[in-house]
Amino acid sequence: MSNERLIYLPLGGAGEIGMNAYVYGYGEPGQERLILVDMGVAFPDMDTTPGVDIIFADISWLEQNRDRLEAVFITHAHEDHVGAVGHLYDRLGQPKIYARAFTANIARGKLAEYGVADDAVTTASAWPEQIKVGPFKIGFLPISHSIPESSGLVIDTNEGRVLHTGDFKLDRNPLVGEAWDPDLWADVAKGGVKALVCDSTNVFSPNPGRSEAEVGPEVEKLIAEAKYMVVATTFASNVARVRTLAEAAERAGRSICLMGRAMRRMVEAGLETGVLSSFPTVVSPEEARDIPRENLMLLVTGSQGERRAASAQLARGKHHGMTLKEGDLFLFSSKTIPGNEKGVIAIMNQLSELGVDVVDDSSGRYHVSGHANRPDLETMHRVTDPQMVIPMHGEHRHLREHAKIAMAAGRGAEVCVNGMMLDLSGNAPKVVEHIETGRTYLDGSVQIGYLDGIVRDRIRMALNGHVTVTAVLDEQDEPLGDPWCDLMGLPETGKSKSPLSDILEHDLSQFLGRADAKTLRDDDKLEEALRRIVRNSANDEIGKKPEVTVVVSRLTA
Repeated sequence: MSNERLIYLPLGGAGEIGMNAYVYGYGEPGQERLILVDMGVAFPDMDTTPGVDIIFADISWLEQNRDRLEAVFITHAHEDHVGAVGHLYDRLGQPKIYARAFTANIARGKLAEYGVADDAVTTASAWPEQIKVGPFKIGFLPISHSIPESSGLVIDTNEGRVLHTGDFKLDRNPLVGEAWDPDLWADVAKGGVKALVCDSTNVFSPNPGRSEAEVGPEVEKLIAEAKYMVVATTFASNVARVRTLAEAAERAGRSICLMGRAMRRMVEAGLETGVLSSFPTVVSPEEARDIPRENLMLLVTGSQGERRAASAQLARGKHHGMTLKEGDLFLFSSKTIPGNEKGVIAIMNQLSELGVDVVDDSSGRYHVSGHANRPDLETMHRVTDPQMVIPMHGEHRHLREHAKIAMAAGRGAEVCVNGMMLDLSGNAPKVVEHIETGRTYLDGSVQIGYLDGIVRDRIRMALNGHVTVTAVLDEQDEPLGDPWCDLMGLPETGKSKSPLSDILEHDLSQFLGRADAKTLRDDDKLEEALRRIVRNSANDEIGKKPEVTVVVSRLTA
């Protein structure tokens, strides 16, 4: 009897939305050969991750086992699936990377920023081609989504067939990219599917998903009726939507200007790889400045409120010499991802203050989701008829609800979150190990762990302010003058109406004047005492205990 097993281990994307990274393994326990599906990022916010540039999965476990890693497979070119390839490529031992043409184009661009040659990424064809790596045979199975050439993965081992859906929707007319083909998926599944590892993002949406084709007529009508300049933002990666917006502008007799590097990059990739057969002629920002406002449409990045994107720049006043004026129209042809609401609403209010008319998707006319709704998930279950369903890509509540749907239909299911290793070899999924995992922050050019304390310290300083205390002692370990304080992020005066720095320095001087010789000779004890005095005195004055850095300087003979 074989001792080999098939394992599934999410390192990111299970119990959260974004930062996708899923490990599959086959072999004897602890010696399985591995593949990684997707290397995605998540995005920071000022409340929980101030100063951080991007976030990706903690791959420490996989890094330690990189000699067992056969290859990486990227399902599609959204940032939460491909955004970390450049950051993690070396850490994983420069593995082979496979992706379809459009996704490979984007992945190569990201790796090029790190000096990695184009041949690091192999362009794969769609099913029925399969790629043999170690004990796996992997095929890219076309599926519709909000970006071209999205694919599920057919993962075959001696233990059976696993279908990894990636992100998907059931769109028969996606305009760009392949349509949902239930006959293809049913044919792939007819020999039996051991496990369906399935997108869970929209499990709480009760109605069947809508087609991308439904957006065009509504957008065209809106733009045709606009009197002045039109600006539209959407996900840059939604190439079909970008083209729909551009074509609507063209039919309305408007010149089109793309603003934002990501927007231009995605359109270029679409044309280079052939997923876009055509795109309306665009003008540069410099040319746009000379075009009458009523004859111009800007397609801009920043649909999620990103502070540096074109939308935010325009809302603050000017971008590439372009300004918005009263009566202009600004269309958000996108859904706001949970967690981004504050940034998006802030931009909307800034636009309103400029007199701009803002249109969002609250009516449901100008955006359709790229993810499968609850009835669509049920359809996927029926078409593929898996032995078990493993929900992925969703918060815990999404995974749990998705598992309930599977179990209600008599299928095995398991709520599997990041770090939970499942054995899929038996008749039902079984938890066999828990791996310590978490998040890695890109902070400038340095990767730091979420437990390193750096971001935590920033948050504490942001909440409480900071005081630097400097004390000088002479050769006999006696205070040389009074200590002084430098304050950051704190009010100048407290309840006594005296300068806060004066009060803190007075209390510190009082302590040093009565401190015993043993304390004055011991840097650790002295620093701790000075820190405690500042925190307590500040709390009495302003109701806060600031973060405190103590610098003790000693003169030597």
